[in-house]
Amino acid sequence: MKGKLFIFGMLVFGICSSFTQRHSFQIAKVKYSGGGDWYANRTALPNLIQFCNQQLQTNIDPQDQVVELTSSDLYNYPFIYLTGHGNVVFSDKEVDNLRKYLEAGGFLHIDDNYGLEKYIRPQMKKVFPELDFVELPFTHPIYKQKYDFPNGLPKIHEHDGKPARGYGIIHKGRLVCFFDVECDLGNGWEDAGVYNDSEETRIKALKMGANLIQYALTN
Repeated sequence: MKGKLFIFGMLVFGICSSFTQRHSFQIAKVKYSGGGDWYANRTALPNLIQFCNQQLQTNIDPQDQVVELTSSDLYNYPFIYLTGHGNVVFSDKEVDNLRKYLEAGGFLHIDDNYGLEKYIRPQMKKVFPELDFVELPFTHPIYKQKYDFPNGLPKIHEHDGKPARGYGIIHKGRLVCFFDVECDLGNGWEDAGVYNDSEETRIKALKMGANLIQYALTN
């Protein structure tokens, strides 16, 4: 229950401020140090937001935000998204603030845009040294929200002939971080002309993204 306080506070604030705010809440992309392209997948979040607002009847601001992990603004976002291909480095302050954010009810989606995994794993180990990423079973609720994915993550792009895998960090029984590997989920949210993915592939990616949003807001 303690971990839910963050999200409950956000939703109540959105409702109570309905006369002055058009949208209930925002989601943000994480800007990090280390040289990796944190800014990748520029059209991904706006498209996911539009899909969720249409299909889940959420009221997310259509303009995605950028947030640094040291910023107090972090707590304004119930869902944050981290992606890229290269190096990631978290400072001690970022580690401390990210942990507090996740313990308070926030949710982090890490989208391995091919090449991120070897860098992000050690950084997340700094955030939760006592915990490891665990591969989530296909029966996990994150695959059973509005959209059912009986075989787990959809495969969006092929790189090494490996299956898409979904990992999580579970803190005190709650999934606080979801990490997709060998999937390129965010690429599937991009504008159709970016990768020329089929409409079927893009819809699968958006449906899985909607599951992440729905799960983050209700758990």
